Amino acid sequence: MKNKVDLLEGNILSSLTRLAVPIMATSFIQMAYNMTDMIWLGRVGSDVVAAVGAAGMFMWLSQGFITLCRAGGQVKVGQSLGSKNIKEATGYARNSIQICAALAILYSLVMIIFSKQLIGFFNFENTKVVQDARTYLTYVSFGLIFTFLNQVITGLITATGNSKTPFRANSIGLIANIILDPLFIFGLGPIPAMGAKGAAIATVIAQAIVFVVYISYMKDDELFIDLKLLSRPEFNKLKQIVKIGLPPAAQSSMFTLIAMNISRLVASFGEAAVAVQNVGAQIESISWMTADGFAAALNSFVAQNYGAKNIERSAEGYSAAFKISVVLGIITTSLLVFLPGQIFYLFIPEKDVLPLGISYLTILGYSQLFMCVDIVTGGAFAGFGKTLLPSVINVSFTALRIPLAYILVRFMGLNGVWWALSMTSIVRGILIPTLFMITQNKMKKLKII
Repeated sequence: MKNKVDLLEGNILSSLTRLAVPIMATSFIQMAYNMTDMIWLGRVGSDVVAAVGAAGMFMWLSQGFITLCRAGGQVKVGQSLGSKNIKEATGYARNSIQICAALAILYSLVMIIFSKQLIGFFNFENTKVVQDARTYLTYVSFGLIFTFLNQVITGLITATGNSKTPFRANSIGLIANIILDPLFIFGLGPIPAMGAKGAAIATVIAQAIVFVVYISYMKDDELFIDLKLLSRPEFNKLKQIVKIGLPPAAQSSMFTLIAMNISRLVASFGEAAVAVQNVGAQIESISWMTADGFAAALNSFVAQNYGAKNIERSAEGYSAAFKISVVLGIITTSLLVFLPGQIFYLFIPEKDVLPLGISYLTILGYSQLFMCVDIVTGGAFAGFGKTLLPSVINVSFTALRIPLAYILVRFMGLNGVWWALSMTSIVRGILIPTLFMITQNKMKKLKII
């Protein structure tokens, strides 16, 4: 197919970049979903932003379950395609989608049934914030099945060397979200103003549209033609998917749970501080979503070449990706450190909130380079099917954020929380690449790759 990039032959930088650029664009689009919500809701008020941000934590937590299906499925499909075994690749794709659908339904039911208890975790005193958060969480949960499946299918298609189709599908979804957001949030004609509920409904509809686009594409792709989703799951393939996907899934879930505890500390400084954290995280995601997109490209590149037993090409692919991640990190660091006020003003223009936002972006800005390198290196680890080591390191240092934040808050106030986040990211960004180099050298000496 003309949309697919040959990852086994040709210029490495060209192949990697051709695959990565649409993935990065797709990552920006996925980030733009949340940014669009925040921009429009910021016009309603910081209380609504805080409410949606709190509910959004549980959407973030769902990434762990998505990662379980996506990471393992993408790696095994890539490795199978590298070894020219399309039947095996289809089997891994089928099992990945099956487990994803089951987890999506289960997670959605939990979010809807226990919305009161889940939002109660944040101890908000403002009853309007609590109500808006519960409403958003409930309505967006009805469409989680589309969110789960869209991300897993994105990973599977990317594993084939095709990143253009996910970009197109998600672009259509973003356009729908941009149109529907103000329509449902503020109302127009017979459509009432729905605030937080409107933002949730717009997101669900947009994700449903993306899913329909994917279904149309899958009918003609050789990986999905013989999918047979209603057939019995294969235990051996599920075991391999879970083995690879569980460490990064646990990492994602732990990262979110830790972030929720940090948010609880931030909430003690008031709703404005929560709004700053939520909006600041969306802005900061410019770097980590971009790096994550490039990590996905590197994942597929390394997986296919590893499956084809192409030793040097895998190593050279990481070297090229590492250099690009450094450039990305420098650019995003410069933006957040030197233009924090101008950027944050686009989201919440309230004068009393703006100084808090500037502090967040400046402090977190110093860690962007290290975060990009950390994420991209994780993609290389995953391509080899070695996800445990980076996940353990990331979870360990991310967990340190909680005690570190409580200590620094005593001396720096709210800024102490931001420094705890930034400092731990810097350490991870140094340690993970170092461990990858050591691991790769050991694998070469043992002739594993």
